[in-house]
Parts: sequence; C-alpha cells; structure tokens
Amino acid sequence: MQKAFDIALHSLAGGISVAASEPEFLHGAPERGTFYLETFGCQMNDHDSEKVAGVLLSRGYRQVESIEAASFVLYNTCSIREKAAQKVFSRLGEFRENSGTPKKIGVLGCVAQQEGEKIFHRSPWVNLVCGSASYSKLPELLAQLEAGETRVTGLDTDTDETFETELTRRDNPWRAYLTIIEGCDKACSYCVVPFTRGPERSRASDSVLSELKQLAELGYTEVQFLGQTVNSYADPLSNKMKFSELLRAAAEVPGLRRVRFTTSHPRDFGHDIVEAIESDERICNHVHLPVQSGSTRVLRAMQRTYSREEYLEKIAMIRAARRPIAITSDIIVGFPGETEKEFEETLSLLEAVKYEGVFAFKYSPRPNTPAQSMGDAIPEEEQSRRLAVLLELQRKIQSEANEKLIGQRFEVHVEGKSRKENQWSGHTSCHRVVNVSSTQPDLLGKYISVEVQGATPNCLVGAHRFEEPAG
Repeated sequence: MQKAFDIALHSLAGGISVAASEPEFLHGAPERGTFYLETFGCQMNDHDSEKVAGVLLSRGYRQVESIEAASFVLYNTCSIREKAAQKVFSRLGEFRENSGTPKKIGVLGCVAQQEGEKIFHRSPWVNLVCGSASYSKLPELLAQLEAGETRVTGLDTDTDETFETELTRRDNPWRAYLTIIEGCDKACSYCVVPFTRGPERSRASDSVLSELKQLAELGYTEVQFLGQTVNSYADPLSNKMKFSELLRAAAEVPGLRRVRFTTSHPRDFGHDIVEAIESDERICNHVHLPVQSGSTRVLRAMQRTYSREEYLEKIAMIRAARRPIAITSDIIVGFPGETEKEFEETLSLLEAVKYEGVFAFKYSPRPNTPAQSMGDAIPEEEQSRRLAVLLELQRKIQSEANEKLIGQRFEVHVEGKSRKENQWSGHTSCHRVVNVSSTQPDLLGKYISVEVQGATPNCLVGAHRFEEPAG
C-alpha cells in the first residue's frame, strides 16, 4: 500500500486522521492563512502537535516550514524542566514590537496551562493560550480569533473531552501515537504534570481498538500507546479491560507488527504486563520504567510511592522474563538534600540494573510543586558534576552491553535513510537504534533482518541479511 505522505483520511470515534500531507478534500476550502508549529518536549507533545495541525488543516490553514512564511505561529510547550520553559519565552521574545509582517501567536501545552493568562502580561503580543486538555475546543478558539478577538484562552484540565479532537494529522507514515491515558494522580513532589495536564482520565478500550483497526487498514504497522503513567490505564467501560489486556488485544489487530507503550510507573507495573510481553512478539520487549533516584530516602522526599528495594523487585521480575526485555529509565540528580552517599546509591543502582538506556537530568524547581520550597538546594556546579559522572557510568554500561550483541540478528524497522549511499537506520523491537548497510533499494518502512557487526554506546551497526525476505 502506497501511503507515506499520500492522502489518508478516516473517521474515528474521536475525530478524523490524515497522513502528513494536506488531503485533497481540504484543497477546495478557502485558505485562512499559514501556520508554523514548533514542538518542545516528549512524545505526548509530538502527538498533541499532530492533533493541533490536523485541526488547523481542517479549517483551511496551510502549514509552512518557516516562521517568516507563517501568519500564525504556535509553540507547543513543555514545562517539565525550567530550561524548556525558558526556551519558549525566548522564542516569544523574538516577536517583541516590530517583527515584520503581523502574525498571530499561540502558546499551547504545559507552559500555557502553567502560566495561563500571565503569558498575555509577559508577552502582550500573544493571541492564544491553550492547554493540552482543551485542544478539543481549538475550532471554537480559532473561530474567535478569526472573528477579530485578540486574546483567547482554553485552560480546562479536568474534562471528559480530552480524547475528542476534530482531526489528527499523522507525521510518521508507519508509526502512530495513541494517547490512552491523560494526566497524572501520582503527585510526585518535583513534578508539574498533575497541574498542567490534570487528573488521570483514560480513553475507553473500544475507542482505542477501533482506532487501531482503522490505522492498520491505512497501512500503519507500529503503534505506541502514550500516557504520563501509561500502565495506570483504567478502562472507563463496564468490562474494565486491564492495561495488559489492552496490549494483548492491540497485538491481535490484523496488520500491526509492533505495539509499544510509554511511560510506565513502577507502582502499577505488575507481572501481568511481563506475561503480555512474553506472550506475543508483536508487543515490543522494551519497558521504560523511571526510577528517578537510587536512594529510598530521596524517593520518599520525591513522593515516588516505592523504595529502592521495591523498585529492584520490579526489575528482577522483568529480567526473569522468558523473553529478554530492554529497560530504560529517567533519573534526576541533585534533588534538594541529596547527599553524596545518596547520589552514590543511584550510581550503584545503575550498576545493579544495567539499563539499556537512561535519560538523566539535573533537578529543576518547578512552579506549584512541593519540592520548590524545600531547603538544602544542591549548587548548580555540583549538579553538573553528578550528572557528568552518572552519564559516563551509563555510557560504559551501554557500551559493554551493546558489544555483547555483536554477531546476533535482530528484526529492524527501517525508519530513516542516511545521506551516505546504502546506509539506513531503524529500531529493534527492544528500541535499540541500528545503523544498517544494505544495497537493497526502498527499505523505508520495511522490517528487515540485520546482523550486528559493530556497536557504540548509543547504537548498533549492522548489515542487512536480505536472503531473508523483507517485511
């Protein structure tokens, strides 16, 4: 099926989905203007931007690749770390006073929810402030702007309309994101998500499975379930399908080759999820399980709801699976009051778990969080030192682990082509990046057998063994 960036339109329980180009049915509509959309943050923000772009396309806007060419500039924002939020306000500063052709400016996502109407006071040239839970109201908000209003807001967080969007534009021609749970109830002391995205709301399982079937019919072969705590999924239907049951049901959808999920919370990670991964190779053998710290005292200060020992029990359960499962994690260094000994406990946790990958960050105080008012702040220089030490240890762990894979074969989903001739890139089921040499043409989107011939800390290097038919 030729799909890539061709026309692809289908109706969903929550709206419509189209592929990355503008579908022809929009071309007859009068053009309302051009828009430029920049996204900050995680995969959920990427998927939110797909929803926003879809709504704009449906109203006759045309997406452009530069701010200069746009009449409407939107920033979909992240506020998890201070630098991400600062970057947004730096972007907004570019529009101070005279910025050439008059433009409408919109701030979306977590910074929009966090700052609310204060954004108008800080950057008076902004016209739209809309949090992620209010994207279903975008058509109404856009209509207000088109009618001449200069400042409009959508700042609800607790709404049943979270999963209802008019249209979703899919940026990737083979992999589709699907948010199955929005918000968070965990109340970690450092995290702004409960404030910016609201309480946990789960999408009905029948709606999820209906969309999966339609995505598969369009040619999508990989789906990734998204949620701040995706495994805390609580089906609102009477049959109450468990998260592990939803994974199994998704894997059975004809046409899907891979089902991924992120991000999991240790509290709600049970053996049933491991059993689901063991039961069906279409459920990817990769678990992202944030730990944040290796010290039980720091975990309690973070209000993470588990101890070091309890977390390691979850790890042991995953490592004992009949099918090898890769584990990645998030770690915060320099949390208020973290001693050198407690930091060393985090290092020893890395040694014990031997993660396949880690996202590590310096603690950043966020508004509306209990940790913001904690004493014993760790100096920036010491935070930087600890981060460098941790990353160097993790680099060593990954290098040793990847070198052990030389000579093994993996199925790789090819997602990119290098500028170098006969060079491709993709991911294994366990989410390792693989750079592939192959003389076969047109591998994009295909599943191929690759023999690993080399390794770096961050990727594998291999050759396509195309005596086996490509998928």
